[in-house]
This record gives sequence, C-alpha cells and structure tokens, in this order.
Amino acid sequence: MPQTSMPKPKAIFLLGPTASGKTALAMHLADRFPVEIISVDSALVYRDMNIGTAKPDVETLRKYPHHLIDLIDPTDAYSAARFRADALQAMAQIMARGKTPLLVGGTMLYVKALLEGLSKLPEANTGVRATLAARGGEVGWPAMHAELARIDPLTAARLQPTDVQRIQRALEVFELTGSPISALQTRATAASEFPCDALQIGLVAAQRSVLHDRIAARFDAMLAAGLIEEVRSLRMRYALSAEMPSMRCVGYRQSWEFLEGTTDQATLRKKGIAATRQLAKRQLTWLRSMPNVEPLDCLRVDLQEVVIERVEEFLRPV
Repeated sequence: MPQTSMPKPKAIFLLGPTASGKTALAMHLADRFPVEIISVDSALVYRDMNIGTAKPDVETLRKYPHHLIDLIDPTDAYSAARFRADALQAMAQIMARGKTPLLVGGTMLYVKALLEGLSKLPEANTGVRATLAARGGEVGWPAMHAELARIDPLTAARLQPTDVQRIQRALEVFELTGSPISALQTRATAASEFPCDALQIGLVAAQRSVLHDRIAARFDAMLAAGLIEEVRSLRMRYALSAEMPSMRCVGYRQSWEFLEGTTDQATLRKKGIAATRQLAKRQLTWLRSMPNVEPLDCLRVDLQEVVIERVEEFLRPV
C-alpha cells in the first residue's frame, strides 16, 4: 500500500501594522480556540519597556500568557535569527501540549525569518565595525547609505539613510564576504523549511486616515500614561545610549531627545506620531509583498466574526 505522509501541524499568524487591533483580536481567538500566543514584536522582547511598546498589562498577561516577551534587558540586542530559534522552540512546546501556536505581531522581518529561514551570515567583526563606524562619523550615514546603494541596491532601497545599525551590518557583510547581504539572505536552505501549515491573516487598512487617527490617539495615550517618565526611569536604571536598538524604538527615540533637551514636548508628540505612521507604512508594504497572507480590512465591523470563521475552517480536521 502507498505510504501516506502525516499531516503537518498547524500554526496561525495574525499580522498587521501598529494600531490595527491585533492584540484584542488575538485575545478573542484565545477565548474561542485552543491556542497560545507568541509575540512577533521586536520591542516587546525588552524588559521594563511597557508603555511605549503597548505591552499588555499584568492582568491581561495572566489571563492570556504571551511567549517571547520580556526576554532581555534594554541594554541587550535581539536578532531575527534568535527570534526564529526561540519561536520554533515555543511552537514545539505549545504543540506538545496539544495546542496551536498563534503568532501575533508586526515585525515582518521576524515573520520572514521564521517562514523562510535564514542564510548563514558572517558573525560580527569588531574591527570592520569600528572602521565603518569611524567612516560613518566622518562622512555621515546618508553617505554610507549611498555607498550601500552602489553595492547592494536591494538592501539600500528598504533602509532609511538614518538606519545606522542595518546600514553598518550590510556594509560589514559585504566587506567580509564580497557579496551583498540581500543575495546571501535569499539562500535559505531546505533545512530551514517551516515545519507547519500556516494560516497567515494580515490586517490592512482600507482607509489609511482612520489608521492614522488611531495611531495619534494611541501615542497620546502613551504620553498620558507616562512614556517620558518610563524613559527617564530606564535611563537611570540601565547604562543606555541613544544608539542602542531599544532606544531607537518609536516613542523611545523621541522621548530620549526630549530628555536630552533637544526638543520640546509638542515636537516629541509630532515626531513620535510621524515615526509611528512611517512604521505602519513599512509594515503594510511588507504585508502586501508576502504571497500567502490573506488580507482583511482591520476597520471592518465584522472583522472578529470573519477571522473566527476563517480560523475554524483552518483548524477543522480533514
């Protein structure tokens, strides 16, 4: 008799830009289905960064535990490669309990790494990094971005000229390998194959202006909740600098500038909302480029019912 292959386990992705309602929808799904939530958010990994990351409060986390939050101190760094390893481990534990992983967030690079795998890139080289940092300090990072555009236009096109960390890493990889990082990143191996059948739901906004209003309201709520005081406390508790990935997160960068005395609170608010809108725009661009994402308007009144119906269909035994 012909052998029948075992069906793959299942995983659900609920993806979308900031302020699209992912967390609330995820909790509705957790009430309805045997799922456990895995955060796919590069800011939620930091301990003590709660207000500016819109981290669920203690009571919410008690009722709806989230994997992969509060993993590292703000002085540390986290990578897509580490996320992939941590997420696969959490997924295996969830499936061993007979439940389905529900991956929720908007850090699309992490999603790409998890679904497609990562090619092996060279480890950081302190000498090369120091040389690049010195050159960047002399000529400015927009000029370094222009240099990257000459050798790796694909990577340069998706990076802002102010994205120092990623520009430096892309130039470092080219220095070490002679190949653009974009070319190396496409060489994921078969061993990196995602182990589950995936339902990928993407929350998009048919009316961008409404999403912008949500973003502004949420940023105002963060300020009212004490975002500036949170950043002040973090600066006192940890040996932080403005260049650290944690302090480059939206809201934290602008609050840092305010605490340094280089901007006033009105400018902090204006720049914070603008940066959040830019983040949402990049997240939506990523979503639209992902071939297997099923887009749903996050503003539709029947969103919860539609998503529940789609998840029921996906989880139904064959």
